[in-house]
Amino acid sequence: MRQKLKIAGWISVGAFAGALTTVSLQTVARGALAPLPLEELQQLAAVFGMVKSDYVEAVDEKKLISEAITGMVASLDPHSQYFDKKSFKEFREGTTGRFVGVGIEISQEDGLVKVVSPIEGSPAFRAGLQPNDLITRVDDTPIKGMSLNEAVKRMRGEPNTKVVLTVLRKSEERTFTVTITREEIKTVSVKAKVIEPGYAWIRLTQFQDRTVEDFVRRLEEIYKAEPQLKGLVLDLRNDPGGLLDAAVAVSAAFLPDNVTVVSTNGQLAESKFVYKAAPEFYLRRPGNDPLRKLPAALKSVPLVVLVNEGSASASEIVAGALQDHKRATIMGSQTFGKGSVQTVRPLGPDTGLKLTTARYYTPSGKSIQARGIVPDVLVDESIEGNIFAVLRTREADLDKHLGNNQGAAEARNTALEAAREAARKRAEEEARKPPSERTLAPEFGGPKDFQLAQAINQLRGRPVVVSKTQVIANKDEKKEN
Repeated sequence: MRQKLKIAGWISVGAFAGALTTVSLQTVARGALAPLPLEELQQLAAVFGMVKSDYVEAVDEKKLISEAITGMVASLDPHSQYFDKKSFKEFREGTTGRFVGVGIEISQEDGLVKVVSPIEGSPAFRAGLQPNDLITRVDDTPIKGMSLNEAVKRMRGEPNTKVVLTVLRKSEERTFTVTITREEIKTVSVKAKVIEPGYAWIRLTQFQDRTVEDFVRRLEEIYKAEPQLKGLVLDLRNDPGGLLDAAVAVSAAFLPDNVTVVSTNGQLAESKFVYKAAPEFYLRRPGNDPLRKLPAALKSVPLVVLVNEGSASASEIVAGALQDHKRATIMGSQTFGKGSVQTVRPLGPDTGLKLTTARYYTPSGKSIQARGIVPDVLVDESIEGNIFAVLRTREADLDKHLGNNQGAAEARNTALEAAREAARKRAEEEARKPPSERTLAPEFGGPKDFQLAQAINQLRGRPVVVSKTQVIANKDEKKEN
């Protein structure tokens, strides 16, 4: 079996490059290339020559070719992408969980960068940055009005270079500057803790190179604290996806040996493949299986999986596998609906192509593309409901998204549009309130995490507050899904 899988590149099932990253599927070498359309290629060469010779000012030839490739690939679907040198580097950083920066998890608040948490042991952690600190300037550049991605780029840089952050700490009503030396950061994609005696929570923020090892280590810690674990919550909310082998491994940790986790199907022969809950399907090289360290009880411990609109690709693979095998109760909101596979092939030492090559299917043969996973139990973000979740972009909202290839129409959902309009008005009302009075989503795993509380209720056999307001996209297709 391993001989069939020759590594020719990464494969991704994420939604946005750099944000929703890849799922790794291995490919074999191409056969003979299809005949080229010579007339069209001659036109392309003619246009290139005219632009080079006749345009009002001189143009960079390499930039012209790069932009032509970018446009050709971008016309296919939202996830195919040409990587130039810079974006290819950023893409690879996203899958390894390593980057050079200051080491903070961030969000945005009032147009500023909000520190969610400094990464333990990072330069920011050592410099004393705290959760809820607001970064107002990076070096001499104000953050206000800057996109979050642009702010991240300014804080990242080369190892051993310095960056000056201006920080507003509301709790102390003061503003101060801190000089931080950038260094390589290793992100932790797994968090876990015991919620109450007998019940624990483990959260995966992304499926990266080190996720399986971190996942095993965290579970070992949980079982050391709670040897007689009665229930576990696997939290995949806002997990944008990641490496396929990591998703297969996490699924295999809970499933019986050798059952199907996910299958893929595309135009190429090697894209037609079935991944099972066995080491040869998730180990990248022969060696020790990290899952062997896990207690046998994990295969049968009562399990709830939390998902939401931000759960995409690899997260949906895990949720779909556990749902189809009736191994877990899926709770939360309908997922993103990213059911396609992207192969990432290097074009040279520092450029590459991410190309959609297959759709993936849950063990029962369902396509999640543009639909997502519908939870067994719909639960809102708060007791007040899913206030703003309906405004979040899903796969079906993306321009040029693929259909699910199972004959289900992605029809205009008037109920969903009405819910979105109501949420927009509510968001505008919230924006007019003072920051201290605004309704904010609770921290995942925190004491006010309503969905986590309902998951624990489900495990304990207590009443669960189910959603009365959530609108399911493609509801008529749910049985077929």
